[in-house]
Amino acid sequence: MTRFWKRLNILYERLLLIVLILILLIVLWCMYDNYYVFNHTTDRVSGYRPGAVSNGEIQGEKQISSDMVAWVTLFDTNIDYPVMQGDDNVRYLNTDPFGDYSLAGSIFLDCRNSSDFSDDYSLIYGHHMEYGRMFGALDEYLDEDYLNKHKRGELLIGYRGEEKHELEVFAVCKASAQDEEIFDPGKGDVREFIKTHAEVFLGESEERIVALSTCSEENASSRVIVFCYLKD
Repeated sequence: MTRFWKRLNILYERLLLIVLILILLIVLWCMYDNYYVFNHTTDRVSGYRPGAVSNGEIQGEKQISSDMVAWVTLFDTNIDYPVMQGDDNVRYLNTDPFGDYSLAGSIFLDCRNSSDFSDDYSLIYGHHMEYGRMFGALDEYLDEDYLNKHKRGELLIGYRGEEKHELEVFAVCKASAQDEEIFDPGKGDVREFIKTHAEVFLGESEERIVALSTCSEENASSRVIVFCYLKD
């Protein structure tokens, strides 16, 4: 009987060791995954910005997918990314600009919008990542002082950035993912919604609007949206 309990204890200790090793491997994987995400959401694409290299290409490196329709930049922030557009709004949630799987996904234009940004209202999505990566910096625009200091940006339209426009941030608001005026381009009066719901609103213009949307930490359906005028 004593021998039986000794064997049982040995088995228990070995099983416990295996569980601890598995937990350690999971922790190490999570650390690696976080490192990979944070270092590939910006560093991997930065050299592909139109004009950064000859013909917008890096010889010998994997090229950004032809689904790239623009490049968006908000000066003095981490927002400096290619804008992708898929056949639906799921494609680039977990796919990077090179077509590879990525938890960080891509910055992407709503599939219902025109790829040349000729619509009166265009909507761009991006994941909310820590340290201001992807669209994690949009939260800062809820502070009016920050908005006024970071309201300039640029939109290069086309795969090679053939068309260059200035972006001017003019408003920021919180909204629900179910608000059709914001999240169903072409449906509802987005300008009236902005005036009514904006946390910060700097003024009206007849220029086209480009919205940048990301998740908010408040709840699963809450969003932070930064609105820019597209300058001709």
